[in-house]
Amino acid sequence: MPRSRAARPNLTPLFYLLGEKGRREIPRVAISRFKQAIDPRAARQGFAPGHKNEGYMANRVVIGSQWGDEGKAKVVDFLTLDADIIVRFQGGANAGHTVEVGDQKFVFHLIPSGIMHQDKICVIGNGVVLDPIQTLAEIADLHTKGINPEGRLFIANNAHVVLPYHSTLDKAKEKKAGKAAIGTTGRGIGPCYSDKVNRIGVRVGDLMDERELRPRVEAMAKVHNEEFTVMYDVPAIDPEVVIKDYLELGQKIKPFVTDVSEMLYKAVKAGKRLVFEGAQGTILDVDQGTYPFVTSSNTVAGYASCGAGVGPTALDEVWGVVKAYTTRVGNGPFPTELLDETGDTLRKIGNEYGATTGRNRRCGWFDAPVVRKAAVVNGLTHLAITKLDVLDTFDTVKICTHYECDGEKLDFIPNQLSKVGRCTPVYEEMPGWKCDTTKCRSYDELPENAKKYLQKMAELVDVKIGMISIGAKRDQSIVIDKGLAKGLGL
Repeated sequence: MPRSRAARPNLTPLFYLLGEKGRREIPRVAISRFKQAIDPRAARQGFAPGHKNEGYMANRVVIGSQWGDEGKAKVVDFLTLDADIIVRFQGGANAGHTVEVGDQKFVFHLIPSGIMHQDKICVIGNGVVLDPIQTLAEIADLHTKGINPEGRLFIANNAHVVLPYHSTLDKAKEKKAGKAAIGTTGRGIGPCYSDKVNRIGVRVGDLMDERELRPRVEAMAKVHNEEFTVMYDVPAIDPEVVIKDYLELGQKIKPFVTDVSEMLYKAVKAGKRLVFEGAQGTILDVDQGTYPFVTSSNTVAGYASCGAGVGPTALDEVWGVVKAYTTRVGNGPFPTELLDETGDTLRKIGNEYGATTGRNRRCGWFDAPVVRKAAVVNGLTHLAITKLDVLDTFDTVKICTHYECDGEKLDFIPNQLSKVGRCTPVYEEMPGWKCDTTKCRSYDELPENAKKYLQKMAELVDVKIGMISIGAKRDQSIVIDKGLAKGLGL
């Protein structure tokens, strides 16, 4: 399989200072210590205090490499088998993760999908904006399916809370924007993040104490109720009702609330294996995406540190989940979108309808410039390729290798929105494999043309493949990464 170039510690400064004689005579242990000082991974493998020394135990970040809906939940569910703790670090109930286990189908919007494993701990980090009503609904649904999350689900006390003001404002803004609407889910995620950075937000810990909650809700009501009545012709919301309702909700979620940063610090010190679960996708990142047609948070791997309250040295690998083709929900540019029968076929076979909204997903061929961007801004170490089986019936398949824009070849999706709209995708057409891949359980069992297609994907974005999904069920997975295979006992 194609492999990406691994970064290595630069020992040149050490050798320059020591000279040739020093280089020959320096003890090996000194070089080892120097590598640890400048390469956290070396420290994790060797002598660093607080980490397991019996072998490399990877903490993995899982992010979407396209516009979201790549199948992250299934990948996280699978990687959870080689982890102790699963952490959701950004977004809100605007994300929808679907996992099938046996005959049961689970749809999660806030709780990490790893909660289905009875021996795993799940965490909702401070970077998430929490809807307590949705959270409690998911907890109740888990109970009906025989899963008790108590003692295994923890919510950051400094995560911000989505209140009725936020969803009302979200819908009012979208309605007023008309054709210029972003295409949000209307669940109040953007307005909640806005209140967070405007320093008028409510945090989970505030729901436990009226002395904290009351002044914050009253201040928020003063700001938003004026917006509702003056700008959007929407009825004001009574702060007293909100205070009463959310104090009650606070008592219901109180058993799950804790200082997540302290908890994860102790877990890392104890050598526990962590998976950090992102929502949405890289090209919806508020900084790196097709702004303003983006989500309201940072979806990239670097935010796992901020949104979970852990240092960046706790992160070892970054797994980019990518469909074997491309989809997008909502408005905004989409260079490889197929507005024809082929696009309809992809949507039908791939069941491309949003888990959160039920909206049709826009479909297109695999877009290498998009995933190259994701590889760069996330520092991807592995690809997890999903829905390869959706392409099983096609006579030929296409890959967008680059764009042409204003007479220029572009290898990366541009940052400027107008420029993205002017991009013309350049395709390489490859023969299809015309056979069922859903029963394959090893890379060698895949048809030759499917292997060539996968190899081309990895080669174009310069990231090695770690696993391949060829169906919705947990066992419809092919593990290629040796470290993961070892952890799973394969």
